[in-house]
Amino acid sequence: MEDTLSLAEAMEELVSAEDFLEYFEIPFEPSVVHVNRLHILQRFHDYLTRQTPNLPPEEEQQRAIYRLWLERAYQDFVESDSLTEKVFAVFQNQAKPDGGYSSFVSIDKIFRD
Repeated sequence: MEDTLSLAEAMEELVSAEDFLEYFEIPFEPSVVHVNRLHILQRFHDYLTRQTPNLPPEEEQQRAIYRLWLERAYQDFVESDSLTEKVFAVFQNQAKPDGGYSSFVSIDKIFRD
């Protein structure tokens, strides 16, 4: 990927978790990424979504913040696992009043940012 691309342009070209980690020069264990790639990317997205209103206008500072949150998202799954982290709504089981659990996900949660 060319260094002449803006952060936004580069982000559009990144496809896999490995692409993101390599772009932001974050060392990673392939076996961790292989098992958790979607969870890592979703957690990264979640962190950025909360951070977006506070991003500085300078691209280099934004790039540093993106790197920080991607590294944190990756580390979440180095130190834990997808069942514990419950990134996706389907893993967020709810106890049912009559016993057992439900992993029902309402349509509004599926299409939210």
